[in-house]
Amino acid sequence: MNRPALVYADSSGRIFDFPELEMVGSSAQRWHRIQPEDWMPLPEGSDLFLLPDRFPVGYNPRKRQFEVLSRDPFDPSIPVQAVAAFMAPAHTQIFTAAYRSKPDARLLPLFSYTAVGWLNGRFVAAGLRIDSDERQDLRHFDPRQIERNARRRMDRESRNRLIRHLGKCAITYGCPAARNLFMNRWEAPLPTSPACNARCLGCISLQERTDLCATQDRISFVPTPDEICGVAIPHLEQAPRAVVSFGQGCEGEPLLQADTIRAAIAAMRRATGRGTVNLNTNGSLPARVAALCEAGLDSIRVSLNSARRDFYTAYFNPRGYTFEDVKASILSAKSNGAFASINYFVLPGFTDDVNEFQALCRLVDETHPDFIQMRNLNIDPEWYLKSIDFRPGKTLGIRHLITRLKENFPHLQLGYFNPCLDRTLA
Repeated sequence: MNRPALVYADSSGRIFDFPELEMVGSSAQRWHRIQPEDWMPLPEGSDLFLLPDRFPVGYNPRKRQFEVLSRDPFDPSIPVQAVAAFMAPAHTQIFTAAYRSKPDARLLPLFSYTAVGWLNGRFVAAGLRIDSDERQDLRHFDPRQIERNARRRMDRESRNRLIRHLGKCAITYGCPAARNLFMNRWEAPLPTSPACNARCLGCISLQERTDLCATQDRISFVPTPDEICGVAIPHLEQAPRAVVSFGQGCEGEPLLQADTIRAAIAAMRRATGRGTVNLNTNGSLPARVAALCEAGLDSIRVSLNSARRDFYTAYFNPRGYTFEDVKASILSAKSNGAFASINYFVLPGFTDDVNEFQALCRLVDETHPDFIQMRNLNIDPEWYLKSIDFRPGKTLGIRHLITRLKENFPHLQLGYFNPCLDRTLA
C-alpha cells in the first residue's frame, strides 16, 4: 500500500520527506499508523508549522515499529524538528502530529497541529472536510480588494470605532469573518466585549502567561448600539446568506454586555427581518440568553471543550458561573425558539474518548442542540492534556465518533459554521 511519507524540517526550517518512514498520527500522545481513509490532500489555505524542541515520529514498515527521528537521515550532523499542519477552516483533524518532545520543550503557540505527510508529490493531512460551506475558502479572498474595501469603509465611517476595529482584524490578522464583512457577504463579526468571566487556557485574545502569546488583540471598548447597527444592518439587508455574530476571537464574553447587545438586536430587527442574528458565547448567564432571544436573537453557539464538568472547568476556569449554567443557556435558547449549536473543540484522543462520547450523548439528550460545530482545539496538545489532568483511555477514533453521532442523533447537524437560518436566502 502506498502510504504517505514522514516529513521533517532541518535546523534552518527547510521541509523534507523521508520515504523510508511512514507518516504517523497522534491521539492523546499515542502514535498510530495512518489508514487510507484518514488522510486527504492538504486543503488550500492551510499552513505548515515547525515544532521546535520536538522530534518527528515515523513508522518503519520493514521493522514494524515506530521510530523517533532525531537527526537528519541524509546528514546526521544536522538536528531536525517535527512539522504539523494548521488546516484551513471547514476541516476537522483526525490525528494530531506525532512527535517526542525534549524535556525542556517550549510551549507551542495557540494553533492546532494536525499530522501531515507527503504522498505523490504533495502534502497530505490527517483530517476531513466537515462542512461543505465555502464561506472561508481561500479562493474567495483577494487580499488587495479586501484591503481597498476596508480602508474605503473605514474612511467613510471613521466615527464608527467598531468599523475601525474590524478593519484591523481584516487587514492585519486576516480574520476570515472580518474579510467577508468588507466583501459584503455571508457571516460578519460583531465583537462587543473587552471583559470575560472565564480564563480559558487557550484564550486567543488575552494571555496572562509570559510564555504564551495571544494571537490577536482583544477589543478595548464596548461599541454603542448605533455603532453595532452601523455594521450589522447594512450586512443583514444586503449580504447573501447574511449572518451577523456577536462573540468573536477578538473579544471576551458578549453576555457581559447583554444590555448593549439587546438594544442593538432590537434596532436591527426594527430595521429588517432579513438574515440571522447569532451569538457565540460561553453560555455563562442563561437569564441573559433568554432576554436576547426575546429581543430577536435567532441562534446561539455555546463553546465546550468537554461534555464533562471537571474537564470543562479545568480548561475554561469559569469566574462566577458553573457547567450547569452552560447547559441551562442551551436549554434557555431552545425554550425561547432559538437555534442552538455547540462549538465543540476537537482534540483526537480526548474528544473521541469513549467516556467523553458517552458524556456528550447525555448532554445532547438533555439539552437538544440542533448543531455541533467540530472545530479543532488551538493549543499545545501535551500541555492541554496535562493541564486538565486527562488520562488517555479507549477511543472511538474521530471518524467513528462522527458516524456514531449521526446514528444516535439523526436530527443533529454536524459542521463548522453558524448557518444562515433565513430560508429566503438559501
